[in-house]
Formats: sequence, C-alpha cells, structure tokens
Amino acid sequence: MMLLRTDRLQRFPCLPGTISTDQELNVRKMTISPKDFEVPPGKRVDLREWPTIGAPLCKSKKQYQRMLEEHVKDLNSLQQLHYASNRFALLLIFQGMDTAGKDGAIRHVLSGVNPQGCEVFSFKQPSTDELEHDFLWRTTCRLPQRGRIGIFNRSYYEEVLVVRVHPEILRNQGLPEKLRDEKSIWEERFRSIVDLESHLYRNATRTIKIFLHLSRDEQRKRFLERIDEPDKNWKFSLADIHERKYWKRYREAYEACLGATSTHHAPWYVVPADDKQNARLIVTGIVLDALKGLKMTYPKTTEKRRAELLSIRKQLAK
Repeated sequence: MMLLRTDRLQRFPCLPGTISTDQELNVRKMTISPKDFEVPPGKRVDLREWPTIGAPLCKSKKQYQRMLEEHVKDLNSLQQLHYASNRFALLLIFQGMDTAGKDGAIRHVLSGVNPQGCEVFSFKQPSTDELEHDFLWRTTCRLPQRGRIGIFNRSYYEEVLVVRVHPEILRNQGLPEKLRDEKSIWEERFRSIVDLESHLYRNATRTIKIFLHLSRDEQRKRFLERIDEPDKNWKFSLADIHERKYWKRYREAYEACLGATSTHHAPWYVVPADDKQNARLIVTGIVLDALKGLKMTYPKTTEKRRAELLSIRKQLAK
C-alpha cells in the first residue's frame, strides 16, 4: 500500500487506515465534498501522495444504486434548468490511464441527462487535417453551446501528456524546429491551455477537469479481466500493454500538467479510481456541484407573454 503524508490523510479522511475497523464495517452514507479532490492552483503535484482508493461511500450495492439514482435524478433536474436558462455552457474533461474507467464514468453522467442537451467527443490520434492546425483547434471546434453540456473523453491535454511521453510524435507534427524545443514547449502549451480556459470562463463556459487516478496494480487486474472474460476481449489492445511500460513517465507528465493547469476558474479533480462505484459517485457529485454553482433560474415570463398563454388556454378549454 502506498505511504501518504499526514496532510494528505487529513485531506482524505475516508482512507483505509484512518478510521477504525468497526467504522469500516459500518460505513454510512457520506456527503461528497468536491473540494476534497480538487488540485489547489499553483501547487506542485506528486500523485504518489494522492490515494487511488478510499473507504466505501456506501455499505452495500443496494445503497450505491440508491445514491446513484438520487444523483441522476438531481442531475436531470439541473440539466433541464441549465438548458432552459441558456446562460452558461459546461465542459467536462475526462483524463486517466488506460482502464481508469473514463467510459463508465461518462456513461453514468449521461444516464441523468437529456441527450438533446449533451454531446460526447472522444479524441484519438489527430488526423492529417487536424495536424495542419494548432494543437487546440480540433477540440475548440467541439466546445459546447450555452445551455449544453460537452464531454471530452480525452482532450487537448493529450498534447502535453502522450506527446510528452513520446516526443517522436511532436517531431512529426510539422512544427518548425525552433517551435518544438522540448525544454520550453510544455510550459508554453500549458500557458496556451490556461489562456484558453480563462477565455472560456470569461465567455460563460465552465470547465471541470477530472483525472481518474488508478493504481498500476489495479490496471493490471483490469487488463487480466479483459483477457479472461470473453465479452471484454474487444476492449483489450496490445498497444495498452506497450503504454504500460511508460507508467512512470505518464505519472510525471500528469503531475506537471495538473500542477500547471489547475486554476480557480478551471479546476482539476483527482478522483480515486480503483473502486469504480466510489469513483462514479464522486464524479456525479462533482458535476452536480458545478451545476449548482451556476446559480441558474428559469426564464421569467413577461406580462405580455402570460396574457398570450392565458388566451390560448381559454381556447383549448372550450
């Protein structure tokens, strides 16, 4: 088990070992506080100090289903209000190692929203056409409209993660040599990202970024499941095993990224992902908190509009 500093234990009071055995056996429903998972702006990040698992938020699968249903119900109501008020856009970004549970988390968020007001985009390797533009172009084209929720399954952050781990990708992106200096390009891209997210904030798009924090051992177990269970074979790729060799480099790339780009207007949340059920509850809790923070109201009906509606109602009542 990873060793955690005292301040990290205080930040995550539900970690195994920080509550008694009796308490662990009698876990009660807990309130999810997004602040517990938020990366403080400007703070250096060492992911070895952030837990990949915590004590269960629910003591049974039945209680988990009930709590998730409550989240989904609240999410549905808030998304309707978000769509009707048409004042803000919400962008949710999901990042994480392979098998971290991005698809499952997104599926559970989507289960509580009207598809009319939500779009999901998965960003794989850039196309030839996309490489002819700046690294933010292909995702900028997919930003959500006001009143909508946009979900990015991976995102422009891949350009400071996988490209940093595999610098040969950078060398093949067509940039002039003086603009791809590996000693400076990552900090420059961080600044570009922070500037973009600041611009979005000033124009009523709220950005919430979720890093699903998975342990290397749990990833190994999930890979084995994909091999052993026939209905999961399609999920397995030899490329995943190849990328696993770069675990340390990916961790270091994420640490640099999280520390440089978590801001008050576009925070990163590090969600323990070894327990899928816990992770999904935390993610939906973060999304609910973000929507509540928009302070939305339904559009007010004018006196003229109200008179029109009453006139129509009289006609229908005949």
